[in-house]
Amino acid sequence: MKGGKNVPEFERIYNQYFRDVYSFVLLLSRNEKIAEEITQETFFKALKNIDKFNGKCKLNVWLCQIAKNTYFTYLNKQKRFDTDNIPEVSVSSVEEIILNKEENFRIHKVLRHLEEPYKEVFTLRVFGELSFKQISELFERTESWARVTFHRAKRKIQDLLKEE
Repeated sequence: MKGGKNVPEFERIYNQYFRDVYSFVLLLSRNEKIAEEITQETFFKALKNIDKFNGKCKLNVWLCQIAKNTYFTYLNKQKRFDTDNIPEVSVSSVEEIILNKEENFRIHKVLRHLEEPYKEVFTLRVFGELSFKQISELFERTESWARVTFHRAKRKIQDLLKEE
């Protein structure tokens, strides 16, 4: 599919991967309307940039990467959060914190200070619910690298939460 924008072929891709991309964005956003908008924008961007798809990863992984970037760009444009009312909670397990929406916001605040690739690997694993295999494909690294990076990120987040 490199080189040309074959519309019938892209329509097949859209029909085949729409549900995957929509589900991924819905997991990130937890909002059907936002997921729909981001998914549509993702496919629009993919159509415009299909010639940049190099085949080094699966097509659905590439589409989810576009969706993730589109979603985070969308989030950066939103100014919905009130940072003055964050409750103090001392929980040692990051997994338990994720279950609580207010604590979820605390983690997002801490994530802003985390360096890459820890920030992205943690976000993809916890909020995007991607497998270590999928994360390794996105970064073109080994599954072991994805696991180690995630666990290091988790440890760094726990340390940063203790400092708050």
